[in-house]
Amino acid sequence: MSKSFDFRRARPWEMALTVLALSAPLLLPLVAPGAGGFIRRAVAEDMQKVDSSRLVAIGGAVTEIVYALGEGGRLVARDSTSTFPEEATKLPDVGYMRQLSPEGVIAVNPTAILAVEGSGPPDALAVLKSAGIPFETVPEGYDRAAILKKIDVVGTFLGVEDKAKELEAQVGADLDAVISDAAKRPESERKRVLFILSFQNGKVMAAGSHTAADGIIGLAGAVNATEGSFDGYKPLTDEAIIKAKPDVVMVMTRPGAGSSDAEILAHPAISVTPAAANKAILRMNSLHLLGFGPRTASAIRDLNKELYGNVSQ
Repeated sequence: MSKSFDFRRARPWEMALTVLALSAPLLLPLVAPGAGGFIRRAVAEDMQKVDSSRLVAIGGAVTEIVYALGEGGRLVARDSTSTFPEEATKLPDVGYMRQLSPEGVIAVNPTAILAVEGSGPPDALAVLKSAGIPFETVPEGYDRAAILKKIDVVGTFLGVEDKAKELEAQVGADLDAVISDAAKRPESERKRVLFILSFQNGKVMAAGSHTAADGIIGLAGAVNATEGSFDGYKPLTDEAIIKAKPDVVMVMTRPGAGSSDAEILAHPAISVTPAAANKAILRMNSLHLLGFGPRTASAIRDLNKELYGNVSQ
């Protein structure tokens, strides 16, 4: 028969093992998976909490969402595309979202970083992630689902899921209304829009499929004049411009957006299109139109009004 354990002569490590063995049957139900694992879940959730009290937002839509959630007070810096709301422009600017300097971001002493997908360059992001600062990438996209996903990701990262759900419901309902209204326009009445990203030295850089411009044009009940020709943004030949037959040429009202209306309409290829015949050039705010954030329903209404002279409800 084995001898009984003598607690009085036990070494400290023997005592610890004994206590653990005796308490295991009582603790197991609390930490095990399933309905009884509430302590395990609570501990895990606490470990996953991020200190976002000093937040850097990269991407105009990301910054807008942070403010729309009522969490703008956490922001200590933003990128140069984050110009709405006006309050954001008072924050330190860490540079253009695709040309970030890790030193500039780290200099504001952030506790967390939220960056829209496509931010960069990659080596700058690698430095930021290796610095031990919590970093979350917000997925990009150019439709209703993508906008709501952005809100969800930002809200979850900031720990304000309830606020995010409320904002998603509000933004989703507004988008549903304006998209449904624009979709009623007959195909035969939809204008062909050539979106020019840049116009320099007579060279036209235009938007193809899977771009923000392509997405907003479609949601507003119009047609991307380059539809199906290519993905992304690419330079167009004169032949491609003539073949596109745009009814409207659209450019952005941002620094470096391009030349004057007269110079664009005088382009050899553009000058023979329906857009030139009607002197149809639209200039719109790039962040508002292409941001795909909380204000996108408003952007769709504005574009619809400019194209067709009516306002979606």
